[in-house]
Amino acid sequence: MRNRILFFLMIAMAFQVKASYLLIPMDDTQTNHLKAYGVTYWVLQNGIEAQWLLNYRGGSFLIQNHSEIQTECAIRGVSVEVIADGTAQAILAEIDREDENMDHVKLEKAPKIAVYSPKNKQPWDDAVTLVLTYAQIPYDIVYDGEILDGELSKYDWLHLHHEDFTGQYGKFYAAYHHMKWYQDQVNENETMAAKYGFGKVSQLKLAVAKTIKEYVRNGGFLFAMCSATDSYDIALAAEGVDICESMFDGDPADPDAQSKLDYSKTLAFKDFKLSQNPMEYEYSDIDATQTRRVSKESDYFTLFDFSAKWDPVPSMLTQDHTHMIRGFMGQTTAFKSELIKSDVLVMGENKAAGEARYLHGTLGKGMWTFLGGHDPADYQHLVYDPATDLDSYPNSPGYRLILNNVLFPAAKKKKLKT
Repeated sequence: MRNRILFFLMIAMAFQVKASYLLIPMDDTQTNHLKAYGVTYWVLQNGIEAQWLLNYRGGSFLIQNHSEIQTECAIRGVSVEVIADGTAQAILAEIDREDENMDHVKLEKAPKIAVYSPKNKQPWDDAVTLVLTYAQIPYDIVYDGEILDGELSKYDWLHLHHEDFTGQYGKFYAAYHHMKWYQDQVNENETMAAKYGFGKVSQLKLAVAKTIKEYVRNGGFLFAMCSATDSYDIALAAEGVDICESMFDGDPADPDAQSKLDYSKTLAFKDFKLSQNPMEYEYSDIDATQTRRVSKESDYFTLFDFSAKWDPVPSMLTQDHTHMIRGFMGQTTAFKSELIKSDVLVMGENKAAGEARYLHGTLGKGMWTFLGGHDPADYQHLVYDPATDLDSYPNSPGYRLILNNVLFPAAKKKKLKT
């Protein structure tokens, strides 16, 4: 008799575990938003599906209950709630109501991630690699050689480090051309260009930019921040045009370069004017850094509120526990609204200042996202500044935007159609 009771107790316990769920809340109750993304990625890595609850408590995650997941949340300091099957079904039913701007998206497979970044140490950090490491989301480093050798096909998602795709070395010449790191960067890029048969670094970078564009067209997901946004489009528009002065490539720039730009080749921007002064720390008038009149105290941008049921992609990319995001500067801080193509979706802006901060678009089968600024947790991160300690910013709304982009390629493909 006792054995029969134990047997039925075990059955009941097993059913209870099977029928319960874990809710990882992403509203203000979450102790560590950034590591919550890492836990969700880890769940997908282990072959367990998750539900992304768009606009429900800040974009929470719903996962079948496993004790190992609870343990992982505890280890990483992530808040989690155990809820019964009935409660989970009630949440999903609420989300499915036509009068609620919410939806649930199935996350099926952990995306394979690459970060485009030079192999040598730079005198600045990169927000994406910082937060990927902090959230314990694995990634591979790729650079020009790997891209030109066709290795992008291995990856679902590519981030562009703060690169200068125009071949002007970040326009750091005036301030840093005497520094060893700058000289090493020039030598390494020239060596790479020669290896692949290019006479100039600008030609190498253009080939890389065009390869990345085809990667997106064929179904890849691209995310770029800071100078990797505008310099990328400038390089595409300047194909076949010399926009580099002699200190960058050994001969003068084409004096008619501006009139020869082809804006039809860009992803995001149109009608921009080049900064043709090699001593100026700016590429073009796309960026608002030098002209904006926004004080540090009032520097915020607003995320748009999209229809979760009809616009799941921008809804995923804007999930956050606040719609007001603290601004942060960079070599490219914000994009002038009048220079953005009409088919580009603006997801975050400072309307009063006439600038957009967060852009999204499609190309062929793939998608791309541009985010202005350098480090969401450091208002003005300068060359040689120490890396941000994300233990001090575990709930950063700005860093959440980056991790939304990392995770959304895991969504069930029908939800990614636009």
